Amino acid sequence: MLSSFPLKETMKNERVSFLNRIDRSRLPAHVAIVMDGNGRWAKIRNLARTEGHRRGTDSVDDIVRASRELGIKYLTLYAFSTQNWMREPEEVAALMGLLFEYLEKERPTIMENSIKLNSIGDVERLPPPVYERLESLKKESAGNVGMTLTLALSYGGREEIIRAIQSVARDLSSGLISQGMIDEKLVSSRLYTGGMPDPDLVIRTSGEQRVSNFLLWQVSYSEFYFTEKLWPDFRREDLYEAVVDYQGRHRRFGMSDEQIEEREKKWR
Repeated sequence: MLSSFPLKETMKNERVSFLNRIDRSRLPAHVAIVMDGNGRWAKIRNLARTEGHRRGTDSVDDIVRASRELGIKYLTLYAFSTQNWMREPEEVAALMGLLFEYLEKERPTIMENSIKLNSIGDVERLPPPVYERLESLKKESAGNVGMTLTLALSYGGREEIIRAIQSVARDLSSGLISQGMIDEKLVSSRLYTGGMPDPDLVIRTSGEQRVSNFLLWQVSYSEFYFTEKLWPDFRREDLYEAVVDYQGRHRRFGMSDEQIEEREKKWR
């Protein structure tokens, strides 16, 4: 029988290798992740979909800890979309139960690591016990400054933009703002993410290559990283690899090489 030691040693070496290649001075300030593939992970193993979701919480735990240790300031996880309410009631109930368990179990980690918990989306649709636990932990962790962990819950990008437009329209109608005041900065401030930087890096697991109604306004200049790994298999070494890949890219923000060079000179 062959020993698994060489395989484990290889994985450990890859993990150390990617970690050592990360330039801590050029970390993405904001990483957003579409956590996809829980159902497929379970199906491959002839397990219930709910077991895939449960195992996915292990990845959430590892990625949150790794992001905090690495020094990433903002981490946003797409946990439950507006469209997910249309799934089978049993699956929705199981997801809500797992969310409640996560908020209970991870409270010590969040507080001990100075993580500020945030949420975006129509969270008032969550079951009362889940909503109350979420709001309680958000309030309790509000003074933490180590990292902001944002859970996208009952969230949809189109719905978020509509909500922002409605907010601007109300102020325009009441005379609080004029038409000339409506610009990119104003619209951004009316989004759920107002006050947060746009994502520098968006990671999507499971091999799918689409946005899926996630942060549609905010990802205009984000770098995307797609991996075949299903979310329950995604761990910190995969995050390190994504960050290394991100740091190897040349971000333009719509500017020419000359403008980028001039911009960087001003930052030095």
